Amino acid sequence: MGYIKEPAGVDFVIKSPPLTDKQKKAISEFIKADKERLAKIAVRKTKARTVKSVPASGAGH
Repeated sequence: MGYIKEPAGVDFVIKSPPLTDKQKKAISEFIKADKERLAKIAVRKTKARTVKSVPASGAGH
């Protein structure tokens, strides 16, 4: 995602209504679940690298 450049003499102002407690909770839960999902993926990738990097016994000798 890139930045939007303001044309000369124009100011973009973004005003959004404040979040409700329900919206804040939903966003927090989403972020927490996404972090857990990403952590699981990272663990799987780490395990896959470890398994690939360990030579089979007697291989190449």
